[in-house]
Amino acid sequence: MAARPDAIRFGSGKVRRFLLRAKEARKIQEQVLLAKISRNADSDFGRAHGFGEIGAVADFRRLVPVTDYSTYEPYIERVKQGEIGAMFGPGASLLMFAMTSGTTSRPKYLPVTREFFQEYVAGWNLWGAALYDQYPSLFFKQSVGLASDWRQATTPAGVPVGNISGLVRQTASWLVRARSVVPPIASKIGHSHAKHYVALRLGLAAKHVGMIATANPSTLIEFARLADRERASLIRDIHDGTLSNHIEVPGALRQHLRRWTSRRRPARARVLEEVVSRTGRLTPREAWPSLSVAAVWTGGSMSIYLPRLEEFYGTPALRDHGLQASEGRMTVPLQDGTSAGVLEFMTHFFEFIPESEHGQVNPTVLLAHELEIGARYFILLTTSAGLYRYDIQDVVRCVGYEGEAPVLEFVNKGQFFSNVTGEKLSEFQAVAAVRSAFGELQVPLDSFTLAPVLGEVLHYVLLLEPGSQAAQAIELARKVDDGLQELNCEYAEKRRSGRVGPVLVRQVPSGTWAEMRRRKSEARGNFEEYKHPCLIGDVNAAERIARLTAPDLPRDQGRPVPAIAADSR
Repeated sequence: MAARPDAIRFGSGKVRRFLLRAKEARKIQEQVLLAKISRNADSDFGRAHGFGEIGAVADFRRLVPVTDYSTYEPYIERVKQGEIGAMFGPGASLLMFAMTSGTTSRPKYLPVTREFFQEYVAGWNLWGAALYDQYPSLFFKQSVGLASDWRQATTPAGVPVGNISGLVRQTASWLVRARSVVPPIASKIGHSHAKHYVALRLGLAAKHVGMIATANPSTLIEFARLADRERASLIRDIHDGTLSNHIEVPGALRQHLRRWTSRRRPARARVLEEVVSRTGRLTPREAWPSLSVAAVWTGGSMSIYLPRLEEFYGTPALRDHGLQASEGRMTVPLQDGTSAGVLEFMTHFFEFIPESEHGQVNPTVLLAHELEIGARYFILLTTSAGLYRYDIQDVVRCVGYEGEAPVLEFVNKGQFFSNVTGEKLSEFQAVAAVRSAFGELQVPLDSFTLAPVLGEVLHYVLLLEPGSQAAQAIELARKVDDGLQELNCEYAEKRRSGRVGPVLVRQVPSGTWAEMRRRKSEARGNFEEYKHPCLIGDVNAAERIARLTAPDLPRDQGRPVPAIAADSR
């Protein structure tokens, strides 16, 4: 066997050192915390919370409460105006704001400091080192990766606002850039159809693609379907060295991309034509026979898409990215086929609330080394981005330990969220959109539940008992869908890209809500404290609810109101 490249040997050494240091993760976690506290002690937030008095974990937990985004919003607004000292100490460098959907109508703006970004990238480098150590052949293959722009807007102080994945791609090492067939400039293509077409145009022209990487497996499915729908145009572009004019790419950006699109590849086009002639379609599975790794999220609700990947991609190894968000990277998976990863104890400080105690006034709060194997927890983050004891609303399960560092797998977003394909809808947004729609149509609002349904394309159904709204179901569905897009930028993006379909209104039998309340109340023993779920994140919930009062119905009889898609205009 050929000797491994120096870069892979160097990376595998980093992984070994990380695992060795896990034996003293408890001590390292305290050092990580105190370094962050010291760095920002002279910020307005630090002074308001007594950072100067913090010399141990116990001091930190006594002086700083568990927080959420609302805690930081007034400070973040000041930082957006240029007052960096509101959250950060002297010498802090702010690179950008990562923007993501919030629980209300306003998106969240999350500061990305130089220290935070370095820690974020360190986690990715560790992930990549472990992957290349296991699959050294990837070093000699190319990769296809999808990312979003990190400069979508600017704050009043001129700080870029966008997606942190774009900055990661923009600043990647030469080793990563040399193997990627999609250049960082492609992240600036705003429309998802055009961005994915360009990635396919470049990726299908490559003979030896070994890895495809994106966060969400539903994106991979849509990506593959686009390849087949546009196969004639893609093959023609590859043959002629062009980028089709029917793809909406701004002129200056199109001109910049000519560096990658102008080379004619007639031999490669003939190979792809042969694939279409033999199979009747064009899929990555046939176009990239060297594909060995698909890097996607595999945990929580994302797992429902995984069985469908084989049709389009064959059977590459599935390597989870790890638990990560704009707020920070939390775990590093070191094995295929699981979302479980070692806690990133070297970068952020972590605390955990047992799932059963979340939302209580004084819940138990545990340190990383105190978790019980098999138990589930809400995770709290303290990072170099100015977040402390931040409740990110993610539920994880401890499945083991590496030294003193827990190995965690992602279970789901916390209560009151639905996040099947990255849309991150909150119950607040569901209630606001439905209330607004009913109000505009002057229809009395009664109990409802919004739930995802997994069909050919994921979509949400608004479950209602029979009433006057049935006559206006089409307009009601459209207005709810429009409202969700206005309230949630992630949902809007998924709708534009076709990964989420339009809202439907579905009628459930009379008495369904009363039966649901009876069953839930009997289980809990307290009828008065029952809270009707206005949003449920389980893709099987709509079917279960429809059958509550009619358990003998065939499984396919859900009694939908006819012709009620939000796009029926």
